Amino acid sequence: MSSSATTHSLTGKVVAVTGAARGIGLATAVEAHRRGATVVLGDIHAPEVQAAAASLGARAHAFALDVSDPESFGAFLAGAAKAGPLDVLVNNAGIMPIGAFLEGSTDRYRRAVEINVLGCIYGTHAALPAMLARRAGHIINVASTAGKAPVPGGMTYCATKAAVVAFTETARVEYTGSGIAFTCVLPHFTNTDLIAGTTSTKGIPIVQPADVATAIVDAIERPRPDVYVPKRIGTILATQPLLGRTVRDSVNRRLGAYSTFLDFDAQQRQGYDDRISRS
Repeated sequence: MSSSATTHSLTGKVVAVTGAARGIGLATAVEAHRRGATVVLGDIHAPEVQAAAASLGARAHAFALDVSDPESFGAFLAGAAKAGPLDVLVNNAGIMPIGAFLEGSTDRYRRAVEINVLGCIYGTHAALPAMLARRAGHIINVASTAGKAPVPGGMTYCATKAAVVAFTETARVEYTGSGIAFTCVLPHFTNTDLIAGTTSTKGIPIVQPADVATAIVDAIERPRPDVYVPKRIGTILATQPLLGRTVRDSVNRRLGAYSTFLDFDAQQRQGYDDRISRS
């Protein structure tokens, strides 16, 4: 069912979204709410996520959430449960440190693993028992096309998103027949603070947070294992391994894919880098 269908298709559903103060997370909460869901927004930036929920009005709740802390995640889901049994958890929170690998700090890389990878693991571990007891539920993990392709300047980021891809697919196989759906969302360059100061790959347009949100909420209505945004990026990623590394690398260099995380405007990116340093 597409977003052009009835706006009340998720009535009665409870959808929790992490990293929901802005970007893809907020757009997803907005779209799920528009289609009738009760939405529960979580973010480490408490005032901002509270304001985001307040802007939605009824059927929207917000809680402070540090996805890298299992106790914080448990408290978040306990708060969400007050709205009703959780139907969908969207593990969206993530950070994207970029630049030459040796110029980055190990503390920044550790934090990326904690948020991007452990956030998905902790959220799934906390939400899954109640879903299994009900034999119903859906866990959606937001990865990235960077989890399927090498991007110089994004070694740690690519590694974390590859982990999310593997985690989601393995969960899908392990819990086949349980009534729980697992979806991995792989957006390409999305117009959020994460790409501040960078230049996108030639020939592939930057997508908007609302585009990704629509794809995520469509997948809630019709669950499927993988969601690529834009759709054609899935075909590109599927065919690249057939080219062999030499041809793939040559093509990607010509498209600018191998320079976008190395040659960027540090000044434009400063605000984002400062914020994730405080996350």
